Amino acid sequence: MLNIQYSTFEKECGTDEAGRGCLAGPVTAAAVLNPLCFKNDLVDSKILDLWNKLNDSKQLSEKIRFDLRPYIEQFALSFAVTHIYNDEIDEINILNASMKAMQESILKLTHKPDFIIVDGNRGIYSKLGTLKNKSGKIFTQEEIDYLKPIPNQSIIKGDSKYLSIAAASVLAKTYRDEYMDMIHEEYPMYNWKKNKGYPTKEHREAIRKYGVTKYHRLSFRLLPEQLELQF
Repeated sequence: MLNIQYSTFEKECGTDEAGRGCLAGPVTAAAVLNPLCFKNDLVDSKILDLWNKLNDSKQLSEKIRFDLRPYIEQFALSFAVTHIYNDEIDEINILNASMKAMQESILKLTHKPDFIIVDGNRGIYSKLGTLKNKSGKIFTQEEIDYLKPIPNQSIIKGDSKYLSIAAASVLAKTYRDEYMDMIHEEYPMYNWKKNKGYPTKEHREAIRKYGVTKYHRLSFRLLPEQLELQF
């Protein structure tokens, strides 16, 4: 089983994102406060078996991810998910959008975390409050004052080390996959139901043939011959 938490604080939150390298669709982040049942040793064998499967979402099958999601949502003290859509990604860049999605998810939690652990090598407060964009949410001073005092730690490959980050990874991945399945119905020729917007050969060939859609990230290099694309 993964480590239950990193710090000694009671309410530790893990956060992670999915879809950062995609050519289309949102970047999606989730925040998860650790399940209380682990701290109280109130875990039946079926739940324990499922939680033992929890790992970085990229290492899990789609079925296991979706099997785990309702248990994560049921037993977490609190959880939240945020999409940052392609127009905002184009405006503030993907790294800032990924961080903003995690920050928004933390703000949505019904309990304020005592400590935050973040997958990756950047702290959670990068660019907090300094982004001036038109397409998405701008944090209020009250929200900035809420977030900034919470201590946080970035952990490389944290989604394969800590329970709450792994749980956030699963939520971010499954919610984003559902969104991509939905917009696949509008543009089936890109096969987002399968590739989820990632830069597969099939996806790039569809862009070459059909052009770009309102869901594509125009700031990304969609094709090697980028200048030939008609926007």
